[in-house]
Amino acid sequence: MNGRQIGLSVLLLGFLDLTAYAVYHHGIRGVFELLTANAVTLTAAADLVIALTMVTVWMWRDARDRGVSPVPYAILTLLMGSVGPLLYLIRRAGAEGGARVTVGAPAR
Repeated sequence: MNGRQIGLSVLLLGFLDLTAYAVYHHGIRGVFELLTANAVTLTAAADLVIALTMVTVWMWRDARDRGVSPVPYAILTLLMGSVGPLLYLIRRAGAEGGARVTVGAPAR
């Protein structure tokens, strides 16, 4: 595991902890009720949907370009929000193997 994968994994585990905490205290139904409780939380939920839609479109195209099936990551995004993109980025960082390409640099 490289440094990027470790950082993304820590972020993913923190997000999963927070999600479990919210579901434990409010239940799945309660989480959705609170997301639509007022105009502020509804705006935040709509913003999240817009952002995750844009990330999913990018993820879908990037995965196809890399010869990876985007379907599992898109389904996870639909069901668990940021979990899908975070897992995709962890996988992608591992596939890069630390190789970096600089735009405009001569190929070797």
